[in-house]
Amino acid sequence: MVILYLLGSFLLILSLFFSRSKYFVYGLLGVFLVLQCVFTMYAFQHGGNTEATYFTYDPLGLILLVTLTIVAIPAAIHSYIYIESHQESPRSRSIYLTALILLITSIGAAYLSNHIAVTWIFTEVTTLSASALIYHHRNKLALEGTWKYVFICAISITFIFIGILFLSLSLQHAGSDNLSYANLLQKSNELNPVWLQMAFLFIFTGFTAKLGLVPMFTAGIDAKDTAPAPAGALFSTVLMNLGFIGIFRFYLVIANTPLLHWAKLVVGTAAFLSLFVATVYMLKVKNIKRMFAYSGIEHMGLVMLGVVAGGIGYYAAILHVVLHAFVKSSLFFQYNQLYRVFQSKSIQHIGNYFKYNPTGAIVLLLGFFSSAAMPPSGLFVSEFLIFRSIFATGQIALLVAVLLLLTMIIWAFGKNIFQVLFVPTEHFEEREIPSTSGWESLTQYILLALAVYVGFNPPAALVEMIQHSVSLFPH
Repeated sequence: MVILYLLGSFLLILSLFFSRSKYFVYGLLGVFLVLQCVFTMYAFQHGGNTEATYFTYDPLGLILLVTLTIVAIPAAIHSYIYIESHQESPRSRSIYLTALILLITSIGAAYLSNHIAVTWIFTEVTTLSASALIYHHRNKLALEGTWKYVFICAISITFIFIGILFLSLSLQHAGSDNLSYANLLQKSNELNPVWLQMAFLFIFTGFTAKLGLVPMFTAGIDAKDTAPAPAGALFSTVLMNLGFIGIFRFYLVIANTPLLHWAKLVVGTAAFLSLFVATVYMLKVKNIKRMFAYSGIEHMGLVMLGVVAGGIGYYAAILHVVLHAFVKSSLFFQYNQLYRVFQSKSIQHIGNYFKYNPTGAIVLLLGFFSSAAMPPSGLFVSEFLIFRSIFATGQIALLVAVLLLLTMIIWAFGKNIFQVLFVPTEHFEEREIPSTSGWESLTQYILLALAVYVGFNPPAALVEMIQHSVSLFPH
């Protein structure tokens, strides 16, 4: 089925790229969404199976694939709204939808890949497709953001490739050349530790470009800012999850070797620095899209701190990336309406949004509470579990420092959001405000409600899959 999925997506991509008929391209987009849903249900029903040698429907891949499909549907809906509201040309519309489908397909394939080299290949495809989306506006800022993204991601991909070469040298010590995650785990105690250390440094650093973690977080910030909001929603959620799964699968291998303590130090340092960087930028940011993007760095830093802490932190980290995908995508989807009202993304030129679009303003308010992990946000549960895992390791100083940074982030985030919602802005002409349908916020309400439900009442299947995903970590 995975080959049919990839082949079907490829044919749809070709048809979209060369088609200029409005109804035909939207019809093809609808066909892809059906294909995505059918493939996701098939994968879920055939959990544990391996197809085409390099793809396995393992629990972690399935969790993130379901998350991808849930976020992809409103992304397609808001892409349609975005394209129609901006009266895009047929060529521009076709290129955008082509890149969107390619991005979703490559992310899904990377989630299910059971071989680190195949994961690397599809990660590179996400860079190419994301670049087309970033450059969609065809202006100076879009060009700058695109080249920065391509340049940094090219370096990150090179780092991953070098890491794979070091990993193959390490694996030769075990008398094997199979770079599948299952074989690496099986041979973990036989790997050459020197080459394995080098491999981890390069592979971890490379995937931080997608995860949005120090040191290579900068490319993602500009990408989310310059790309259309529906694409930014994917960059800030499911694409970051690709970086997470790339690091998580390899970290599992390291965790079963004597290098675990060293790897914890590397990942923990990057995670804490990411929280620090997010705090600094959140305190001074004046661009609302960049504010959402820096918030993502904060959350991924917390996720990796949970992974480093271990224990319940493994479970909390996976739950957190799922809930974060629902919450952060809803904020980016709402940005479309916000920009339509104010024609600006500068917080200094946006205000009193509750007066002009109360339905959308409630989304921003709920999105802030959810992102800040305030009850009843589902992220409150996962963050609490992460803090509990850090406390259980006895790292009280680290926990205090993290809580202090989070306090500053919440203050900065809240100050800006409440200004956008309630403080009138000067020189704003109210008579020229375009009408906004409340129905455009429906998907955001569904995503935010889903984050609450899954956080406080996770389905038994989800809990079981997360537990299975972390069962191979040493206790």
